[in-house]
Amino acid sequence: MDKIKIGFQYWIPKHALTRLVGKLASAKLGGLTTAIIRLFIKQYKVNMGEALHSDPAYFKTFNEFFVRELEEGARPVVEGESVLTHPADGCVSQFGPIDNGRLIQAKGHDFSAQELLGGDADLYEEFADGKFATIYLSPRDYHRVHMPCDGVLRQMIYVPGDLFSVNPLTAENVPNLFARNERVVCIFDTEHGPMAQVLVGATIVGSIEVVWSGTITPPTGNTVHRWNYPAEGNNAITLKKGEEMGRFKLGSTVINLFAQDKVAFDESMQNGAATVMGTAYAHAEIKDTE
Repeated sequence: MDKIKIGFQYWIPKHALTRLVGKLASAKLGGLTTAIIRLFIKQYKVNMGEALHSDPAYFKTFNEFFVRELEEGARPVVEGESVLTHPADGCVSQFGPIDNGRLIQAKGHDFSAQELLGGDADLYEEFADGKFATIYLSPRDYHRVHMPCDGVLRQMIYVPGDLFSVNPLTAENVPNLFARNERVVCIFDTEHGPMAQVLVGATIVGSIEVVWSGTITPPTGNTVHRWNYPAEGNNAITLKKGEEMGRFKLGSTVINLFAQDKVAFDESMQNGAATVMGTAYAHAEIKDTE
């Protein structure tokens, strides 16, 4: 059955299916929308008790429900300038060192950090021998993505690609998954060095949004698109730790890259461990001064 599920993904028209689902998810269908939301909540055991609006009938579209806002205080952000917070609710897929330019995808699979970042060799060098973490967001999770630490946006890169599912089964069986799927790469300059926050698209992910420019929808094709932002001044985009930076309309994956010798992951980080936005993710690495 697993082989059938994986094989099916290779031949279905994933982009066309995703566009269709995206249109349906953004449609105002009245009682039908409410019924679908109620079924989804039941199927995936979504915790609506922490949502700002807990009544499914409040949401006019499925997308509004999926990117629902949480009640104030539902995700307190850990204090301390030296502590980074989890960017999203989900679970740890993989984490560890960037080894010879490669990131672990799953047992028996790795992929290129440079390719993940859109092929820019100079940009990759900023993260060479650094660390990475991959967080998978399941359908039941809260789907807004937040900042692990204070940062100033330097560059955004849209990398076109495929739209395989990013669930654990696919990660274990589709080579180069995260570097072949469509993705939005956001490069921030932080007090912990450069940080990449990569939002990876997937099958039926209707769209990826960022707070500074909305939905990222460049023209179709194979061209990598880049946007550069000023480091200071009125047009600089500065986000605080815990502040929302983007969201997925339907689930996907967030990948962080950190520079060498800048952060150490929190002891709670384990493959398969649940992540809660706002809780401890990593700490500033303390250098030996002796």
